[in-house]
Amino acid sequence: MSENSFDVVIIGGGPGGYVAAIRAGQLGLKTAIIEKRGALGGTCLNVGCIPSKALLSASHAYEAASHEYAAFGVKIGKVEIDVAGMMSHKDKVVSDNTKGIEFLMKKNKVTYLIGAGEITGAGTVKVTGKDGEQVVTAKAIIIATGSDVTPLPGVEIDEEVIVSSTGALKLDKTPKSMVVIGGGVIGLELGTVWRRLGTKVTVVEFLDKILPTNDGEVSKTMQKILAKQGMDFKLGTKVTKAEKKGKGVTLTVEPAAGGTAEEIKADVVLVAIGRKPYTDGLGLENVGIEKDARGFIKVDHYFRTNVPGVFAIGDVIGGAMLAHKAEEEGVALAELLAGEHGHVNYDVIPGVVYTWPEVAAVGKTEEQLKAEGIAYNAGKFPFSANGRARSMNETEGFVKVLACAATDRVLGAHIVGPNAGDLLAEMVMAMEFGASAEDVARTCHSHPGLGEAVKEACLAANKRALHT
Repeated sequence: MSENSFDVVIIGGGPGGYVAAIRAGQLGLKTAIIEKRGALGGTCLNVGCIPSKALLSASHAYEAASHEYAAFGVKIGKVEIDVAGMMSHKDKVVSDNTKGIEFLMKKNKVTYLIGAGEITGAGTVKVTGKDGEQVVTAKAIIIATGSDVTPLPGVEIDEEVIVSSTGALKLDKTPKSMVVIGGGVIGLELGTVWRRLGTKVTVVEFLDKILPTNDGEVSKTMQKILAKQGMDFKLGTKVTKAEKKGKGVTLTVEPAAGGTAEEIKADVVLVAIGRKPYTDGLGLENVGIEKDARGFIKVDHYFRTNVPGVFAIGDVIGGAMLAHKAEEEGVALAELLAGEHGHVNYDVIPGVVYTWPEVAAVGKTEEQLKAEGIAYNAGKFPFSANGRARSMNETEGFVKVLACAATDRVLGAHIVGPNAGDLLAEMVMAMEFGASAEDVARTCHSHPGLGEAVKEACLAANKRALHT
């Protein structure tokens, strides 16, 4: 096999792509990964989940020091936020992680090519970088190019006063006011960062609830909690126009169902209405790769496109647009290419919102179960009745477990509360192995621990909770 000939060539160095590369390398496949950003990790690591969590952690620490430690008898003088210092922390976290991924490429003998990849023919990819062009060939080409910000008509992003998530992650000062267009995960997380630092945040959402894909009770609870923290909400509202005036923005909004328009002024507007597949410049038309009506690349159960030898994973094929879903697909596809039996269980892909309290969910919501006509039992336990949560002064929220009425098999779990994302892992594992609510309830949980709330919710699904 020549220097530019590979078993696997991956276009896109995000979570799906780089994890696929690692696994392919582990399995002995000669592998190359192409990334034009010049830093591996994709949107998630460079301008998404990792930097946003760094800012969420920093802003949470600031808010706790400013308003919460006194309740524990910890007295602190005037607390100040150094935005430049916070951004430096964020940048270091990103840099350290990208360097770590480059190390993993070397460790697993993966060739890293910096440049834009374009499929030019069967098994052939042209790589265009700062040093010119080169052509590589492969038995298998994997498209893992992820997604990009969905634009909103009438609202032009300049990444200065009208920003996407990318711009919201690098503001150099705390704005006095911010309008977040979109009440989903990205909007609420980044809105939370700046609200904690003193920004007046208003969330404008087209639908009649925030976190629209979550369980209805979760959505309502989180809106109440975030409103108590200081966020304002305008639901069932659409933005029709954004006009930059002076150093700020004036938005024109109106009821989603139609009605009288009004204006909202803000220093910064964050557009966070979702993401779209990124397929620009990939040469899909060169080989006839099919996309659906929304622009996602069509694949079968084995991640195969309609073109032999070309595969796709991650955000670019749709489904849950989450880094860990892309990673699972990357591992599964690498194993399939090596002749093994890779598989992804899409029924147990967890989702987490890293506000505080956190929101975490896996499986079906109550609304979905009702729509599908599935009889179920719901067990719910509040953190206000959990000893560890009370000792932490973190009593908002609950754990809700949904179990099949006939078999008691866990069908879904929904948590609003402290460390919800970590607590959910137990229920993801339970669902992966087909456990019943009773199985979890009969498993001994350490005391005092937040995890006891999960156990109690499972007990409650069978009407035998002990502490409520």
